[in-house]
Amino acid sequence: MFEKILVANRGEIAVRVIRACKEMNIRTVAVYSEADANSMHVQIADEAICIGKAVASESYLRIDRIISAAEVMDVDAIHPGYGFLAENAHFAEVCESCNIRFIGPSPRAMQALNDKAVSRTLAKKAGVAVPPGSDGAVENEKDAREIAKRIGYPVMIKAVAGGGGRGMRVAHNDPALVKGYHTARTEAEKAFGNSGVYIEKFIENPHHIEIQILGDQKGHIIHLGERDCSVQRRNQKLIEEAPSPLLEHKFRKLRDKIGRDAVRIAEAAHYVNAGTVEFIVDNQGNYYFLEVNKRVQVEHPVTEEVTGIDLVRYQIMIASGELLQHSQRDIEIKGHAIECRINAEDPFDDFRPSPGRIEMYYQPGGRGVRMDTHAYAGYTIPSTYDSMIGKLIVTGKDRREAIDRMNRALSEFIISGVKTTIAFQQAVMQDPNFRRGVYSTSFVEQLLGGARMELIEEKT
Repeated sequence: MFEKILVANRGEIAVRVIRACKEMNIRTVAVYSEADANSMHVQIADEAICIGKAVASESYLRIDRIISAAEVMDVDAIHPGYGFLAENAHFAEVCESCNIRFIGPSPRAMQALNDKAVSRTLAKKAGVAVPPGSDGAVENEKDAREIAKRIGYPVMIKAVAGGGGRGMRVAHNDPALVKGYHTARTEAEKAFGNSGVYIEKFIENPHHIEIQILGDQKGHIIHLGERDCSVQRRNQKLIEEAPSPLLEHKFRKLRDKIGRDAVRIAEAAHYVNAGTVEFIVDNQGNYYFLEVNKRVQVEHPVTEEVTGIDLVRYQIMIASGELLQHSQRDIEIKGHAIECRINAEDPFDDFRPSPGRIEMYYQPGGRGVRMDTHAYAGYTIPSTYDSMIGKLIVTGKDRREAIDRMNRALSEFIISGVKTTIAFQQAVMQDPNFRRGVYSTSFVEQLLGGARMELIEEKT
């Protein structure tokens, strides 16, 4: 087992990894930018080292500075968390060349899955359905129009190296396609350094279902059930739950099949460590592969709560060479878990970020309540990074109890000094359609367009 791990990230995920290391008696090193000098992950790590200015391109994205910090601090391994360099195959290769273990998938697996267009091809070879679309990146708008004509509108234009909803556009006709094609390419180049885009059929009002996988270095791969991540805005998740109400009640027979397909894709990519295979499911029960997220997900706690498996601990164990301690038959889903992402954003102003100093902070507690955060009273949320304050996770014996518990927990949450998504998430918990499990990826737009949200806004 490792003696010292450097955490190449910030915020709540850095805190989450450091806590897991402490429970495993592993020393930790935090890296931080000038803007994060007072962040919680810096305070709770055994050692800390500044790696640059606030802007991520001069700190958390600087491979040379992170490797230098790792060598100076004499660490055995690096945990990348999520975002930043977590899915960067070159970073994983540099770690290996410096005899530092990268806690994540191999560079080979990341390269096989890094390009979404290539991932589609791999999924098809594994016998898993993908949305109709282009075979690889689309090189010009003429080809884009021909593909759209062949598969039919509406279509989705997607960055091959995308994530977080960036480099994505929906087109319902030729003019929108041409505009969206160039806009997506420009956005993708700025965000990922890769302007490549591909086109696929846009599935309207689907559920976004993802499968958590774990694989060890001997080729054993299992899945830990599904998460439903359909409550999104601009393709960015806001609320996640496990298990999925769609698979639990409407398409129960799909559960095992989707899980097996996720494992089949991971096996085809020779996947090692934790990852997530994402699918969309339409109203008829058809499902299609989307992509593989080659890291621990923001929403991993809901899977931990219903399976009892510590995913970050497992990541570290697998990277150190240990085999999976569970077989597929051992995985049992108990109860229900829901996660709300508490962001410093104004949901009544198009989710505009609200950075600033937290004046008062009181987080809820009680039975079945967990809060993963790096925030505290007096902490300043910088404008340089994402707006997440933390993740509120609750569990219950069933979905109804979990929803009621989340509603109660949100009502106790007090954060002043910045605007937050708490009131919006309370409205979701109280919404009749959400409570019945009748929702899709268009749910947020429908809710925000209703009079109910106007009443909530008046109260806040």
